[in-house]
Amino acid sequence: MPSSCKEIRAALAQCLQESDCVMVQRHTAAECLRSPLAETLPTKCQQLKKGFGDCRRGMIDMRLRFRGNQPVTFKALEDTEESGKGYQLYAGKSAFAGANGKETSGNEKESEDWREAENRKYREQLEKMQQKDGQSKKA
Repeated sequence: MPSSCKEIRAALAQCLQESDCVMVQRHTAAECLRSPLAETLPTKCQQLKKGFGDCRRGMIDMRLRFRGNQPVTFKALEDTEESGKGYQLYAGKSAFAGANGKETSGNEKESEDWREAENRKYREQLEKMQQKDGQSKKA
């Protein structure tokens, strides 16, 4: 198992040990990962379970042979939690990594609708044409 899968596996084991399924209800970690109890796990554990499954599947999947199996490490997940930025994968990379999305307060002026902008430009052109026609008739 590559070291990347080992790291996710260790993080999943730690998450399971801290979950209510193991601590309060006294189930084994293997029982908590199975169907009826898996839905009661915290979302962090469910995400780690899915990530670990994808990592293991990536070792076998022939489509990933050339690109390699490169899942996000658990340390990167912890960093995203601390920084406050959301964690979402798209093709092995963060979905919002390149996006410079600015935060808004909700008090910003609403941008003009493109239809209204086109209508305004059309009216301005008509006014200019009418002014030219009015000047040519006076002359």
